[in-house]
Amino acid sequence: MKLPLKNHAVIPREKIVDYLLSFSHHTGRWKAMFFTEFGFTVDLWDDFAIALFQHANNNDVIRIKETVYGTKYIIEGIIETPDGRNPLIRAIWFVKENNTYPVFITAYPFNGGKNGRI
Repeated sequence: MKLPLKNHAVIPREKIVDYLLSFSHHTGRWKAMFFTEFGFTVDLWDDFAIALFQHANNNDVIRIKETVYGTKYIIEGIIETPDGRNPLIRAIWFVKENNTYPVFITAYPFNGGKNGRI
């Protein structure tokens, strides 16, 4: 199964610039070290957003988790990167209750085993 309503998916600029690629964010900085190693940059943050959209298009949802606030979708697979090494990542998307579009929550390296919270 693919991410539902993926054609209406949203990735807030702040989620990339102020979190995933921010070396000053207290929890995001280790993600920034990882993603910048593969060539993603704040200056070209929209390239990272496009890669995350493609990640959702190219890979199946591997887990769905219902919460009181909505539905969480977990996607694992290769992300295309500027340097072409294309690592395996896990991305989390969320559809709030009564919304009709998924919003990107986070992404992080994934090694194929248990890696991080869901």
